[in-house]
Amino acid sequence: MERIAIVTGGTRGIGAAIARRLDNAGYAVAATYHGNEAAAQAFAHDTGIRVYKWEAADFAACEDGVAAVAWDLGGPMEILVNNAGVTRDSMLHKMTPAQWNEVIAADLTSCFNMCRAVIEGMRERGFGRIVNISSINGQKGQLGQTNYAAAKAGMIGFTKALALESATKGITVNAIAPGYIATDMVAAVPEEVLARIKGQIPVGRLGQPEEVARIVEFLVSPDCGFITGTTIAANGGQYLG
Repeated sequence: MERIAIVTGGTRGIGAAIARRLDNAGYAVAATYHGNEAAAQAFAHDTGIRVYKWEAADFAACEDGVAAVAWDLGGPMEILVNNAGVTRDSMLHKMTPAQWNEVIAADLTSCFNMCRAVIEGMRERGFGRIVNISSINGQKGQLGQTNYAAAKAGMIGFTKALALESATKGITVNAIAPGYIATDMVAAVPEEVLARIKGQIPVGRLGQPEEVARIVEFLVSPDCGFITGTTIAANGGQYLG
C-alpha cells in the first residue's frame, strides 16, 4: 500500500511543490488549505491531488481532518509535513496582540495540533516521518517579525524534543529552514527590496520551491532513518548558523 502523506498549506508555494514531489514519488498525498479556495481547487484540478480545507490552528479540526484523510485514502498517516503558516509583520512596539496570537497559532500551535493528531498512530505502527518547515528567520531573526521568528524558532525546538521522544519508535522528526524562496509572497516584494535581498544571498539568487521539496522527499524516505532532530538550512549561504 502507498504511504499516506499530509502536507499542510499544501496547495500553494513551497507546500504545493512538496505535495507534487511526493505525489510524483508514489505517495498518496493529501494537501490542506485554509484561505484561498480558488487556488486550492485549481491545484487539485491540475495535479489530481486531494485537497482538504481546515484550520491547522484548530485542534479539533486537525483531528477530524486527519481522520477524514485516513478514511478517504484508506490508511493511517505515515508522513506529515507541517508547512502551513502566515505572516503578520510589524515592529514589536506597534504589534497588536492579534498579530502576535494569529502567527503563533498558525505557525507553531498548528505544528503541535497536527503532530498530536498523528503521533500515537505512528508510535503504535513503529514508523513515521515528520518534517517541519521552519525559516531562516527562526534562526537569525528579522526586523518586524518577532512573532514569526518566535514561532519558527519554536518549531525548531519542538522538532528536537519530539525527535528525542520518538527515536526509539521508528519515527524521525526533522526541520527545514528555507531562506528566500521564489514564491508568490516573495514576488510581491517591491523590486528594489528584492534586489537588496538577492544581494545578501551568496549564491546570488532566490531558492526555488522544488529545491525545498527535494529535501522533504529525502527526509521522508524509508531509507532516511538515521537522520532525526536536525534542521537543514536551505538559504543559499545567507545564514550559516
